[in-house]
Amino acid sequence: MKGQGVAMEYRLRVPLRLKFLIALLLLVTGVVSVITFAMATMFHDDKRTYVSDLVSVVAMSAAEESRAELAGYAERLVSYSRVLRSQAIPQEEKQALLDGYFADFPELVALDLRIGAAEAGSAFDAAGLEAAGIPKELIDREMRDRALPTERLLAGEIYVANASIPGKLNCLRLAVLAPAERGAPAAIVSGLVRLDPLQRLAARSGAFDVALADADGVLLVHRDLQRVAARGAAPIDPEVAARVRQSSIAVTTESEVDGTETIAGIAGVGIGGVTASAGIPAAAAYLASRSLFGRLLVIALVLLVLVALSSVLWSRAITGPVERLSVATREVAKGAFDTQVAVESSDEIGGLAASFNFMAAELQHRECALQQAQAQLVQSEKMAAFGLLGAGIAHEVKNPLAGILGCAQISLRKAEAGTPVHANLQLIEKETKRCKTIIENLLKFARQERAVLEEIDVNSPVRDAMSIVRHQLELSRVKLDGTLTGELPRVLGNANQLQQVLMN
Repeated sequence: MKGQGVAMEYRLRVPLRLKFLIALLLLVTGVVSVITFAMATMFHDDKRTYVSDLVSVVAMSAAEESRAELAGYAERLVSYSRVLRSQAIPQEEKQALLDGYFADFPELVALDLRIGAAEAGSAFDAAGLEAAGIPKELIDREMRDRALPTERLLAGEIYVANASIPGKLNCLRLAVLAPAERGAPAAIVSGLVRLDPLQRLAARSGAFDVALADADGVLLVHRDLQRVAARGAAPIDPEVAARVRQSSIAVTTESEVDGTETIAGIAGVGIGGVTASAGIPAAAAYLASRSLFGRLLVIALVLLVLVALSSVLWSRAITGPVERLSVATREVAKGAFDTQVAVESSDEIGGLAASFNFMAAELQHRECALQQAQAQLVQSEKMAAFGLLGAGIAHEVKNPLAGILGCAQISLRKAEAGTPVHANLQLIEKETKRCKTIIENLLKFARQERAVLEEIDVNSPVRDAMSIVRHQLELSRVKLDGTLTGELPRVLGNANQLQQVLMN
C-alpha cells in the first residue's frame, strides 16, 4: 500500500488542454504531411515527365538541324567533285571555280577526291589557312593519314568524324560517294569542314547541354571547345547511341556525367552515325520541385503555428469552465455551499455548470434544514435532561413535602380557629399541596410513557404546564396569565405529551 501511495504521489499530471493540443497537432501534422508529400510527389513526377519530354524534343530538334546542315555539306561536296573529276575544264579555270567555291562555302577547309584507291585531286582554302596560321602540310597530313571506310561509302553511306587539330582548328571530316555521271567515274569525295555552324547548336540553349557525337562516340559539338579539340568522348552510352541510330525516336536517360546527375535526351541524326544529345542537370531540372516543396513546408509550418494558437485558445475555452468548476467543487467541499459558477454556454459544459449550481443550492438548503433539526434536537435533549433532573429532584422533595403536609394537617386540628397560628398552618397546608401538585405534574412531564390516546380535558394539561413554569417565569419578572374557557368538549389525545408540547 505504501508503494502505491508513493506511485500516486509522483504521478505526472498532464493538463487536458495540453493533451488536446498535442492530439490536434499530431492530427494536423499527419494530414499536412500526407498532403504535402502527395503534392510534392505528383509535381515531381509531372516535372520529371515534362523534363524528359523536353530534353527529347531538344535533342530531336538538334538532330534535325544537324541532319540538314550535314546533308547540305554532302551535297556541296558532291557538286564540287564534278569540277575536280571533269577532264574538259582547263586547270586555270578549275582553280578559279574552286576558289569561288571556297569563298561561297567559308566553312570548307580542304577538299579531297579519290577514285578507287588512288587520289584523283585535292584543293585547299589557302587564304583561310594562311589567315588562321595553319600550315597546308598539317591539313594535307590529316586528309591522307585517316583511312576512310571505302566499302561503307561505296554502299551509299556518309562518313562523319571529328578531325580537329588541337590548338589550331575544330573541324569534322565528311566523306560521301559522288556517283558516276557524263563519263566521269564514281569517286569518294571528302572534305574538312569547320564546326562553327554546328557549334551554334551548343551555344543556343542556356539551360541544356547540347552535344553531337560521331559514330565512334567522339564529340563533334559541345560547350567546352577544348573537349572537342581534344576529340574527347561524348557523354552518351554507346548502347543507347547504337539504338537511336536505328530508329527515328529519341531516348531519355538519367546518368551521372562528370560527377553530376544528368537527364539527357538522345536522338539519331541519320547521317554518318552521328547522334545528338541534350542534357540538363537533375538539380536544375528539379529546382522548381524543390522550390515548391520548400514553399509547401513553409505553408505547413505556418499552418501548424496557426493550428497551435487556435487550439490553445480553443482548449482554453473548453477547459477554462472545467477548471472553474474544479475550484468551485473544492470550495463546496470546504462548506461554502453558496458558491456558484457562471453558465457561459448552452452546451454540455454549460449544462454541467447549471447542474453544479443546482447541487450547491440543494446542499445549502439541506445544510440549513440540518442545522435547524440539530438545534431542535439539542433543545429536545435539554428538555429531556431537564425532565430527568426535575424528576430526580421531585422524587427527593416529594417525601419531605408529604411529611410537612402531614404535620401541618395534624397541627391544624389542635390549633384554635381564628388565631394567627391557625391561619399560618392553613397557609402551610395550602402551599404544601400546591408544591405537591407541581411536583406530581413535573413527574408526569418527565415520565417516558407510551402515547395512549384517551378522552381528556384540554384545560387540564394547560393548567399543569402553567403551574410548573409560573414560578420560574416570576423569578424572571414575567407574569403568566392564563384564561381558560370552561366546559370545553373532551378530545381524544394524550395529556402528558400535550403538556410536553406546551412546555417546549
